[in-house]
Amino acid sequence: MKVSSLGVLAIQKIGVLTSGGDAPGMNAAIRAVVRTAIYRGLEVVGIRRGYAGLLDGDFRPMPIESVGDIIQRGGTCLFTARCKEFMTEEGQRRGYERLVEAGIEGLVVLGGDGSFRGAKRLSELGIPTVGVPCTIDNDIGACDANIGFDTAVQTVIQAIDKIRDTATSHERTYVIEVMGRHAGHIALAAGLAGGAESVLIPEVPFSLEDVVAKLQRGVARGKKHSIIVVAEGAARAVDVGHYIEEKTGFDTRVTVLGHVQRGGAPTVSDRVLASRLGAFAVELLLKGETAVMAATQNGALVAVPFDEVFASVRQPSQELCELAEILSN
Repeated sequence: MKVSSLGVLAIQKIGVLTSGGDAPGMNAAIRAVVRTAIYRGLEVVGIRRGYAGLLDGDFRPMPIESVGDIIQRGGTCLFTARCKEFMTEEGQRRGYERLVEAGIEGLVVLGGDGSFRGAKRLSELGIPTVGVPCTIDNDIGACDANIGFDTAVQTVIQAIDKIRDTATSHERTYVIEVMGRHAGHIALAAGLAGGAESVLIPEVPFSLEDVVAKLQRGVARGKKHSIIVVAEGAARAVDVGHYIEEKTGFDTRVTVLGHVQRGGAPTVSDRVLASRLGAFAVELLLKGETAVMAATQNGALVAVPFDEVFASVRQPSQELCELAEILSN
């Protein structure tokens, strides 16, 4: 790195990688990183397959044309992977050496908590790093929202709306399982917006007896169908469905949405957020920031230290939990 006339380290080449689970909007963020960096006179290197690709030296130059026609695409053009080797001290050291050998002087990491922990370690070894929060689970705290969440919820809502049509036609109860092993944000938002009769999430204790009692109250007042939304970390939808059918005799069906929630064209909200945060990440590197997450707080762009991010896991809104309960009765 060179030193500018202001005495600040002048970065000339940066890398960008996507790590962990993919999220709609990652491509929009990659595009923003590349175009902003080139606008600022930097060279950009894409590191494919996350930290695994870093260790393998799977690097590709990213000229401006490399990010054409990707803003509307789900997934990540850089591919992604999980890498146990990078969790070791030896793997992290080798990753640092790969970056130095390639002349990469700053790194933008798109991902979640685990990805940011790897980025922090690279920063400690001497490579400036900035994270961009990308996860459909929306569990990264210290920011307004995570890239990919809005699209995932929209995908779930579209499925709920379609399932409700057939639930009405056949007068059935449907249990819909959504992603969220440790976080219930998708289930809560989709359940509230989709008019679910019950929403089960891992952060809030629940009783299947209460779920059944609510269903029975609905039938007693003439209700012909019901929708139950379950986060995968709260319960298995098939178990919930069996319990309901055994206790009530209601015709019950189960739908597990699975990885369909990860794909698809990102929503406007996710595209705008990804574009803002990707561009801001480059600006932070140019300002000499490291071990921080590019984020929005109350709509404003801010740099949040990784340690603060790790200490602030997002919890479901108590207000939304209470509202979902009130509106489902």
